[in-house]
Amino acid sequence: MTPIGIDPLPIQQWSNKHQNFTHDLIPDCSFKLWNPPAVNYRNRYLATTKNFQWLIENAINKNHKLRAMGSGWSFTKVGLTEGGLIDTAGLNFSFPISADYVSPLYAQEPEDLYFLQCGAIIHEVNTRLSSKNPQRSLKASGASNGQTIAGALSTCTHGAAFNVGAVPDFVVGLHLITGADKHIWLERATYPVASPNFINWLDAELIQDDALFNAALVSFGSFGFIHGVMIETEPQFLLTEHRYGTIAYDDTLKTTMSTLNFSGLNLPGVGENGEMYHFEVVFNIHDFEPNNPAKGAFIKYMFKKPFQLPHTPLQRRNDFTYGDDLLGIISTLMDNLPGSGMAVPALVNVMFKMAFKPEPPRIGTVREIFNYTKFRGKVCSAAIAIDIADSPRAVELLVEVNKQNPFPGGLSLRYVKGTKATLGFTKFPKTCVLEMDGIDGQAARKFYEAAWNRLEQENIPYTLHWGKINFNLNETRIKQMFGSTQVEAWVNARNTLLNIPTLNVFNSQFLKQCGLDKIHGAIV
Repeated sequence: MTPIGIDPLPIQQWSNKHQNFTHDLIPDCSFKLWNPPAVNYRNRYLATTKNFQWLIENAINKNHKLRAMGSGWSFTKVGLTEGGLIDTAGLNFSFPISADYVSPLYAQEPEDLYFLQCGAIIHEVNTRLSSKNPQRSLKASGASNGQTIAGALSTCTHGAAFNVGAVPDFVVGLHLITGADKHIWLERATYPVASPNFINWLDAELIQDDALFNAALVSFGSFGFIHGVMIETEPQFLLTEHRYGTIAYDDTLKTTMSTLNFSGLNLPGVGENGEMYHFEVVFNIHDFEPNNPAKGAFIKYMFKKPFQLPHTPLQRRNDFTYGDDLLGIISTLMDNLPGSGMAVPALVNVMFKMAFKPEPPRIGTVREIFNYTKFRGKVCSAAIAIDIADSPRAVELLVEVNKQNPFPGGLSLRYVKGTKATLGFTKFPKTCVLEMDGIDGQAARKFYEAAWNRLEQENIPYTLHWGKINFNLNETRIKQMFGSTQVEAWVNARNTLLNIPTLNVFNSQFLKQCGLDKIHGAIV
């Protein structure tokens, strides 16, 4: 008999949000979790911790595998296993941290900390933070914010905040359920966060270890169940978004792309609207010509400044989905022109001219600028991370690839501060994330494979986004991308935190494909 707070989930197939695949599940292995009724939050939380442990014990006894299900945002099976899924959407409470729960050695202030259950949705988190007095905000987010905090963290969801980093880079503590009789509070030894009172509130074992923490940050659900996440927030701020229209792809733009020195572009708003926060370059590779402003790059950038009242909430447009620009275009296209895949290059030309055009600056909070994007249709997205110095060369190579393998979509470049996560794909100190968004199908897959092969032929180091299309990943490529030392550290951390029966519960075909499922010793 299942405990209160665990309901059977009678599913044998599951499809992701973007409709890229359907995954078969073993019958009677999937469950939905919810916080059982109790006299207070702590008792509800502790009961859910025990329910996570019951699920692990049940899986060990029945020899099946489990993974937590977030919002289904990933384009790949990175977060799935060949067993059952645990729906954690009902585990979504959150609260600020009082001073007695904060370590006296913590480097910031208690009001900077916020604790989230694993199923909290990023967009909802920002809504809750905006309701505080004074208002708070996430430091950064991805562009479309329907992901859970655990899902966004575990795949290294990024944005384009080049002085902040991806989601893992403002996470400072993890409550991990690592066995049928074990759960831990994990944080860095060099950056203590929680006081003994908070560890007692969790009834957890404290582990302070930089290597273990950095490995667990981006682990795609394979380090056990993430029950709670401690994040650092900041006072609410405003972003002034500029959409510049197209400019020539010339030496000036290439210098900006490879250095993030914006002085040569003479962008409107510089020195007036705060510090530069977000920089993005978008290319329609079906209508591209160097040194031609009409066939160049679309520029979007944002400045950050302190929040001030009164503030009129930003009203978003409804004709295009602006959370992820390229995916929004493709979704709109598919809504209005079903069956149009073969004509996509010509249609993308039309849609680019409609969607990517100069507009007056818009001012809003992170929550208002980056909304909960809802995608429709079988869209696809792959993303590579490269050193910013390589970004012009990579674009030019992909333009050449497109001539032989036409891609039903376009390219966008976002710039992100490098991560400390051991297998965080935004690994370069100054990372450019080159996104290839389009309509899924054979043409897109052919382009992706040709693009990855060309980068390798030209010796351009790159990594692949864990949550986006990455079918070429294998053990050899993982070592090439991250280095054997990093891969070994990640595997050893997993082996340190989980015993062998629990490792088996959280193993998957994806881990095996990547050579990350090792149980004994390090990868050699």
